[in-house]
This record gives sequence, C-alpha cells and structure tokens, in this order.
Amino acid sequence: MAHPEKYIGTKIPFYRSSWEWTFMRFCDNNDNVQKWASEAVQIPYRDPLTGKQTIYVPDFFIQYVDAKSRILVELIEIKPASQTILERVGKNKYNQAQYVKNQAKWAAANLWCKQQGIRFRILNENDLFQM
Repeated sequence: MAHPEKYIGTKIPFYRSSWEWTFMRFCDNNDNVQKWASEAVQIPYRDPLTGKQTIYVPDFFIQYVDAKSRILVELIEIKPASQTILERVGKNKYNQAQYVKNQAKWAAANLWCKQQGIRFRILNENDLFQM
C-alpha cells in the first residue's frame, strides 16, 4: 500500500478477485478516498436458498470526498455483471442461485446502510474499468 494511513481495517486487506484488487489500488491511490477497509462490516440476513440466518460481509467500506466537497461513506460490493444484472444471469444454474442469494444480501445491506445514514453500492466489471 502506498498510503497505509488510509486503511482503517482491523485485518490485513483481503481480496478474492483481480477486480477487488483493482478497487483496493483505486482506494489507496485516489486522493478523494480518505479512509477504506476490506471486509470490515457484518450484516445479518436470511439466506433464501437455505432459510438460515447468516452473515453477509460486503467487500469494502470507504469514506471519500465528492465533487461538491461532501464527505460520503459507502459500503461497496464487487460482483460480476453475470450475478448482478438479471438479463446477464441467463440459464446458468449457479448464476441464477447467486443472483437470488445476492438479492437477499443486498436488501439487508441497503436496510442496514439506511439505518446508518450511509450508501450501499454494487460495482461490476463495467464500473471498475470506467474508473
């Protein structure tokens, strides 16, 4: 990390994909990102595939300054478009199951974020490569 003072996570930054690694580098190198953490928040939700109560851990927490000099806080999830956009899910059973499960996770995350006064956002590969 070029700017370790910006990282506020309690554990070593962790990524599961090159897209998450790309986002970490963006957070570390972007002057507008003031603070960030990897997998820092746990949100309870009911898994619709099993019916069990479980935990969802969004990929990133970030605090940044926007173009209007406002300080904003967001939870960010990085997912492939094939698991986030219904039209891209197709007939692949795995992607269909992931889509259903993700919808439950993201509903819980949206509610949790609303209660905290912050935003939840999902980024896919198209968003990352436009950054």
